[in-house]
Amino acid sequence: MEKNLARYEDAARLLPEGLRRLALACSAGEKAAAEEFRLRTGCPLSVLYPEGERFLRGSPPQTVTPADLQAVLDRATSFSVYRCADSIRCGYVTVQGGCRVGLCGTAVLRQGQVATLQELSSVSVRIAKELPGIASGLYPRLFQAGRFAGALFIAPPGGGKTTLLRDLIRYVSDGIEEHAPMRVAVVDERGELAAVCGGTPQFQMGAHTDVLTGVAKAEGIEMVLRAMNPEVIAVDEITAPDDIRAMVLAANCGVSFLATVHGVDLDEIRQRRICRALLETELFHRFVILEGRGSGRRWRVEKC
Repeated sequence: MEKNLARYEDAARLLPEGLRRLALACSAGEKAAAEEFRLRTGCPLSVLYPEGERFLRGSPPQTVTPADLQAVLDRATSFSVYRCADSIRCGYVTVQGGCRVGLCGTAVLRQGQVATLQELSSVSVRIAKELPGIASGLYPRLFQAGRFAGALFIAPPGGGKTTLLRDLIRYVSDGIEEHAPMRVAVVDERGELAAVCGGTPQFQMGAHTDVLTGVAKAEGIEMVLRAMNPEVIAVDEITAPDDIRAMVLAANCGVSFLATVHGVDLDEIRQRRICRALLETELFHRFVILEGRGSGRRWRVEKC
């Protein structure tokens, strides 16, 4: 809990002074449960909890201004917006310590592509979470005939997929008494899994893990397959046919996968074309379905 409290306070330091005071005035329990700060122009600061958003109202009441949003971006980029131009163009900035700042505003197009974002209208500050040990019971269940079978994680947005996947990567990489360590390559397109800053992952990723950040999943899978000789490749949020094609190519080279998709359960994701295509590849022999919110969150494993 202490580490998560520290991460909350690290995220709060990105806020302008008045809003930061409101955030830091929350109780320890509220801080530990918080998932995001949400800042929208003309609205009070809100905090996202497992049960939903809650406004933080001060006295006198404070509403978010465009200057507040710019202040968050300045702090997130260490006052060097140009240095983070590539990720800003994609709508986010990863901050040292592991939290991620999501951005909404007016897109500036050049040659039909988003070049940057201007006139920010809202910002989300996702509070980094690390829960070592939550995958301890899951890891041994992902083996089939002595071989690591990989897994597809299924949960709605905010359902805890990334946090559980992150801890499982650590188990696969470090190994346990019954299972030897394995080489894991993480293709961290948006910097959420490892939150690499200055070349150093901000989360515990294991001693045999290599992280490639800031590249599209399809291209990144091919890169790590050629360069890093992985036994397992981990990716977050499969969304495109190119991702699946790259995964099939890697699987034909003997690689197992850990991946996530948004969904409620297997029946629900079978209704979506991209997910049906993913299931038809037979890449996965285990499906991990996450259910519930907050302290009531649970996972269950289904076999193919």
